[in-house]
Amino acid sequence: MTAPLAGHHIAVLLGGLSSEREVSLVSGRECADALERLGATVTRVDAGRDLAQVLARLKPDVCFNALHGAWGEDGCVQGVLETLGLPYTHCGVLASALAMDKAKSKAVLAAAGVVVPGGGLFNRLDVAAAHVMPPPYVVKPNAEGSSVGVFLVFEGANSPPQEVVAPSWTFGDEVMVEPYIRGLELAVGVLGGKAMTVTEIIPATGFYDYDAKYVAGGSQHIVPARIPPHVFEQAKKLSEMAHAALGCRGVTRSDLRYDDINDVLVLLEVNTQPGMTPTSLVPEQAAAGGVDFDQLVLWITEDAYARGSAGGIADRGETSGEDAR
Repeated sequence: MTAPLAGHHIAVLLGGLSSEREVSLVSGRECADALERLGATVTRVDAGRDLAQVLARLKPDVCFNALHGAWGEDGCVQGVLETLGLPYTHCGVLASALAMDKAKSKAVLAAAGVVVPGGGLFNRLDVAAAHVMPPPYVVKPNAEGSSVGVFLVFEGANSPPQEVVAPSWTFGDEVMVEPYIRGLELAVGVLGGKAMTVTEIIPATGFYDYDAKYVAGGSQHIVPARIPPHVFEQAKKLSEMAHAALGCRGVTRSDLRYDDINDVLVLLEVNTQPGMTPTSLVPEQAAAGGVDFDQLVLWITEDAYARGSAGGIADRGETSGEDAR
C-alpha cells in the first residue's frame, strides 16, 4: 500500500524567533516524524529572518507551520508564504494576526456573539503604579501565547504587579488586563470548523501557566470534561463561532473558563497554531475521537495542500485527510 504522502516534499517550519521557540521545536519534531512515517520527504527548517530565501531554494510542495508565538503565528510568516505562493497549514494572514492580538480578537468575537471577559488594554506603567481594576485580575501581554508573561493578581493583593516594569519585560508597553474568572479551565479543539470535544484542565500548580502546559505532569487533562451537558455543548458552540468569526481554517484550539458556581462560560482566546507536543491538548482530543497523531497530521497537511493546488492529494487517488476526521 502506497504511503499517503509518498512523493511529496514538505518543509516543517519550527523553532523560530519567539519566546515559544522551545515549544515549537518539540511540536515541529513530532510533526516532522509523523510526516516521514506517512511517506513524505521532510526538510526541517529552523525559521529565521532568511526564511524566504531558504524556502525559495527548497521549493517544497507544502509548508507545515509548527511555529508558535510572535512572527510565526501572527501573520508575518503567513505573509512570506503567501508571497512565495507556497501552500501552508493552519490559518491565513488575517486570522493569524487577529487571533494573536487579544484586544482586536476580543472585539471581533464579542461582535459575533461570543462571550468574552471584560477588561482592556492599559499602559504597563499605569498597571504597575496602581490597581487598574479590583483584584483578582489577570495581566497578560497583548500578543503572546503559551501563558508567557501572564500574571494573576490575587484578591487582597496590596500592590499591583511589578513584573510589567522589570528590565526583563519584552512584551510591549500595552498589556491586557482582564477580571479573573474563577472556576474550571476548559479547552476545545476545532478541526475543519467542527469542535472535537471539551477537555477539563487541572494544573498541578493551581494556575495554567507555561510549565503546566508543557512540562510532563504539569497538569491533568480530563477528556471529556466533567461539566453539565448544556455547558459542554455551549463550549463547543462558542469555539466553533470563534473559529468562524476570526476566519480561521485547519485546526484551532479555544481556551475557556467556566464559573460553575454562577454558571458562566467565557471564551478567553483562540490559538491558531495549537501545540503538537506529547502533552498538547489537540492531539489528545483527536485521539479521544479515534484519530491518532499521524492521521491528525495527515489531515492538517491535506487541508493545506487542497487549498494550494487543484484538487490536492486525494484527487490523485491517494489517501485523503478527510478520512482522519
